[in-house]
Amino acid sequence: MQFPRTCLILCSALLLCSSFTYGQKASPPAPIALTPTPTPAPAPAPDYVNLTYLLSVAGPFHTFLNYLESTKLVDTFQNQANNTKQGITIFVPKDSSFKGLKNPSLSNLSSDQLKSLILFHALPKYYALADFSELSTKSPVSTLAGGQYTFNITDDSGTVHLDSGWSKTEITSAVHSTDPVAIYQVNKVLLPEAIFGTDIPPMPAPAPAPTPDISPAADAPSADSKGGSSSKSLPSNSSSRSIVELSLSIWSQMVLAVFGGLVLLF
Repeated sequence: MQFPRTCLILCSALLLCSSFTYGQKASPPAPIALTPTPTPAPAPAPDYVNLTYLLSVAGPFHTFLNYLESTKLVDTFQNQANNTKQGITIFVPKDSSFKGLKNPSLSNLSSDQLKSLILFHALPKYYALADFSELSTKSPVSTLAGGQYTFNITDDSGTVHLDSGWSKTEITSAVHSTDPVAIYQVNKVLLPEAIFGTDIPPMPAPAPAPTPDISPAADAPSADSKGGSSSKSLPSNSSSRSIVELSLSIWSQMVLAVFGGLVLLF
């Protein structure tokens, strides 16, 4: 009886062990820990562009800069450049462009008109030189002055022309062209029709080309030289008279000699 009891105990132990092992296998797996995805760093903000400093050192733009500061529009330009996503494009005339401006004159403009004229030299968006080809298809383009203050842009094989009606000019150089600020030099002040009207005086006719100085060929004698050579080839009156007198003198001597010979013979 001892053996069957021992066998029963062993079978019961084996059954318990197998049940425990099955329970461990059937239990749900432990959750897998997920690694969090890192958040991408924000794009760095563009460098701050100081327009006052840039215009004062980049070229002969002191007159335009003085207008910006006197009309207090430098803050407007600066805000558009650094505090908007669009940026700004500025067309800056040289100092000589303002000095050569006589008709019409800027001295008769009101303060509001002067502000509009300065704003007329800027577009409320950054444009690289390569962008003007597409922009020219959308002419006339709006300026920072808004409203009726527009002008036409054309791109002629990379040369960008601006036409405001009163002013026809072109971009002569890129002073600064890094997003969000583009500054381009132009050789004329942009005069808007919204201020000066549409009665635009005709452009002066271009000066006639100088007449080329055509000198006669070296071997072609002039009329004077022809007359001189003919006069040299013909004897003068005094020369003719001397020849006639010499001939008469010879003939008279011959006549006298013949006459004397006849006298001797007879």
